[in-house]
Amino acid sequence: MPQHNRTDPALTRNFSIIAHIDHGKSTLADRMLQLTGVVEDRQMRAQYLDRMDIERERGITIKSQAVRLPFQAVDDERYLLNLIDTPGHVDFSYEVSRSLAACEGAVLLVDAAQGIEAQTLANLYLALAGDLAIIPVLNKIDLPAAQPDKYAAELSGIIGCDPSEVLRVSAKTGEGVDELLNEIVRRVPAPTGDADAPARAMIFDSVYDTYRGVVTYVRMVDGQLNSRERIAMMSTNASHELLEVGVISPEPTPVDRLGVGEVGYLITGVKDVRQSRVGDTVTTAAAMSKNRPEMLPGYQEPKPMVFSGLFPIEGSDYPVLRDALEKLQLNDAALGFESETSAALGFGFRCGFLGLLHLEITRSRLEREFNLDLVSTAPNVSYDVTLEDGEEFHVTSPADFPTGKIADIQEPIVKATLLTPAEFVGAIMELCQSRRGTLDGMDYLSEDRVEMRYTLPLAEIVFDFFDQLKSRTRGYGSLDYDAAGTQSADLVKVDILLQGETVDAFSAIVHKDKAYSYGVELTKKLRELIPRQQFEVPIQAAVGSRIIARENIRAMRKDVLSKCYGGDISRKRKLLERQKEGKKKMKMVGRVEVPQEAFISALATDSGAEKSKG
Repeated sequence: MPQHNRTDPALTRNFSIIAHIDHGKSTLADRMLQLTGVVEDRQMRAQYLDRMDIERERGITIKSQAVRLPFQAVDDERYLLNLIDTPGHVDFSYEVSRSLAACEGAVLLVDAAQGIEAQTLANLYLALAGDLAIIPVLNKIDLPAAQPDKYAAELSGIIGCDPSEVLRVSAKTGEGVDELLNEIVRRVPAPTGDADAPARAMIFDSVYDTYRGVVTYVRMVDGQLNSRERIAMMSTNASHELLEVGVISPEPTPVDRLGVGEVGYLITGVKDVRQSRVGDTVTTAAAMSKNRPEMLPGYQEPKPMVFSGLFPIEGSDYPVLRDALEKLQLNDAALGFESETSAALGFGFRCGFLGLLHLEITRSRLEREFNLDLVSTAPNVSYDVTLEDGEEFHVTSPADFPTGKIADIQEPIVKATLLTPAEFVGAIMELCQSRRGTLDGMDYLSEDRVEMRYTLPLAEIVFDFFDQLKSRTRGYGSLDYDAAGTQSADLVKVDILLQGETVDAFSAIVHKDKAYSYGVELTKKLRELIPRQQFEVPIQAAVGSRIIARENIRAMRKDVLSKCYGGDISRKRKLLERQKEGKKKMKMVGRVEVPQEAFISALATDSGAEKSKG
């Protein structure tokens, strides 16, 4: 039954935890759930708020979660703390910005053995821009390698507070977590809003539930929303009946209403998550018809930055892949896709992602949750190409690259922030220069930690930049980046030809200076991967009509019956059947049979998969 909740906004605190991957955010959330008694010890499991298997396996948070924590503070008042858990990865920073907009305060959580990382710094600036109260906290003080004094001084320098104001906790043992909850009550301001004004609630997330339709997460700003009331979405004017109002504590719990400052969920039975747009304002249908309230400031729509083709290995799985992508899109507003056809790979979809980790996680979920076998093409970014006759093209795939005389190509660039120990400054400069980067400035955060700022082409960092950064800094370097417009670039399309026929799946758009090395590398790789045929197969790399690299696969003739001298005909049939089965796993490119493994290995994005955890 719904609870008749009456919460005093003055006793409510809405806060987020900002932290880098592996700095202990999910563990701290676990301790808070235990300390406040929301989850009993016997029910407790690690990463309680990470609901997806993939989040638990990789130890990262992908989707924001909101949970209500009742807390008896040292002043004997009973407070309601709303913890809005956020992802720590650069690919999911749009989730972070949504969560921060629903809060008045943020806990800045930093590993006492590693110090602040670039992405944490970026999220800190987001929180400061939103005028949130910041509580700096050093975690993992129980580790032998912890240097709390050193990193407390570094944090105080960044935020402008006294080192003594930096709290020290161990999320693992629970040490200092009670004091942290009391500091949240003391330092984070109570939400403000007019309880008598027309209802206004901000949507900060929406997820799709198979049984109940769209579940919309909101933060109330003014007025109240009651169960069974008619509500309206202000950006679309869509109107729905409110079937259920509730809070997460830590499981969904129905309540009779949500008032000023509260964080909860709404269920209307709508099946399309796009009708609950993140950043939209929810009000009552009655308020909309009388005196339309002012909309709350929303968010920018997340724009895809990296594109990749996803193709099912079995052509008959194409409709299954389409349904799977539509279902994932219900829970992931940042995922975009459209149909694409490849001569080599058949029917599939060109998908847009926020970054490489986003791509990897989407692909893992498709393979796991929908039992699909997929080939994904090498990730690339989008370009704006202008021909000499003035015709313009927006290119998200090498297959779309126009032929004809090119006047200009605009490529996306990013402003990157890199944090590194001082000893690796030279190595990072060398890496960034090799990736066409321009140094914008650098500052010493402490004696041995440097913040470096670069402008880099996005195409140069989406593939193996993180790997290189980590290996050159022995794992200590970290990176964050933001889109910063476009710049003119000297780019060419490299085609791969098998026996004179272009294989669109292997084409790539690269900088003119790197075209030759790309062509040589891929032709060598394909010579190893494609089996010998009954005729010689030339593998060529070309820019336009000019061949820049070539490898040959020597001819061979394989007779699978050569060892069968007479004997039982059924044995011969079995060998021929086995050969036929093997041929099914080949793709015909012209007259050349290319095994699936060749596409999977040549187009593998795995080399860049975990890098994004950098």
